Amino acid sequence: MTRTPSSHAITLALALLLAASAAPGLAQPRTAEEERAIATAQDLSLAFAAVASEVTPSVVNISTTTVIQGGPAPFFRRFFGREFDDLLRGFDREVHSLGSGCLISAEGHAVTNSHVVANASEITLTLADDRELPGQVVGVDPATDLAVVKVDATALPYLQWGDSSQLRVGEWVLAVGSPFGLAHTVTAGIISATGRTGIGIVGYEDLIQTDAAINPGNSGGPLVNLRGELVGINTAIASQSGGSEGVGFAVPSNTARGVVRQLIQHGRVVRGWIGIIPRELTPELIRRYAPGAEAGVFVEAVYRQHPAMLGGIQPGDVVTHWAGEQVRSVAELARLVADAEIGSEVELRLVRGREQRTATVTIAQQPTPRNGRPIQGM
Repeated sequence: MTRTPSSHAITLALALLLAASAAPGLAQPRTAEEERAIATAQDLSLAFAAVASEVTPSVVNISTTTVIQGGPAPFFRRFFGREFDDLLRGFDREVHSLGSGCLISAEGHAVTNSHVVANASEITLTLADDRELPGQVVGVDPATDLAVVKVDATALPYLQWGDSSQLRVGEWVLAVGSPFGLAHTVTAGIISATGRTGIGIVGYEDLIQTDAAINPGNSGGPLVNLRGELVGINTAIASQSGGSEGVGFAVPSNTARGVVRQLIQHGRVVRGWIGIIPRELTPELIRRYAPGAEAGVFVEAVYRQHPAMLGGIQPGDVVTHWAGEQVRSVAELARLVADAEIGSEVELRLVRGREQRTATVTIAQQPTPRNGRPIQGM
């Protein structure tokens, strides 16, 4: 007579089979290709850990206090009405915020974002060894959202500058900072794009895009390559939720290095100026004003008695080359003008209608009106 196994017996048999298949001695051996892949992954993991260990001592947490004067908080106005503004006007408000930064000299210079420290009445830098040191703003540059802060200390660890022009899309990078106040948080990702413009984040855009997680509080922290070199200063995210969605932006180190040098030497950034208001070239502008142009920057207006007008540039011209280098966007031309040496002469190639022309301009210093904001144009 044939017996049907009970459910208990079947369960026991399955358990024994699963246990046997999970036993180390019965596991399927890895192939040589799998072993190589695992070894490569372990090497990458070791590289991440080594870079993080090397970089984090140079990263600082920046906390600021800003005193808001001149009126009551909206909370009080909502309940008491504007008629009580004069009675409450004597009460100042303190606003506290957190950001990140990185040391770039043994003497205590740290670079961060200008929006982290702008208008702050008190700045405190917390070092990796938990020391809290007061910081003083050396200079800010809102056009690139960069600032330099100095602490009174010596023999500090600091990051070496890297060459951001050598970054390649797909290259691994690490972002370090204090997102949500969590000091020395390290995230990894790749370079998603370089030379991003038209984002509307800063005045002079030539940004690095990365998918390394950047969150509120990361602003001003370093973006480093796998050699531990500073290749960018994290500045903003593109997000609908307020958190990281894999689209972060950093100011390239080659831009930041020049700005930082001027801030330390002069307390401000001096930029070149030729006196034009540019516009991106479109097929309609080509059709109407410059049928002979294929690419370049459209000159919408020129300032009277400024270098462009004195050099013969007119509204409606299309700038195609700057000192022999082809230009294709407003952001590209703005960077070239800003970086040009004051007093130097630069030859531009233009298209006017269907004609090819040249113009020589003498670089002036970018004027700044009384409110401290750059005037329109370049």
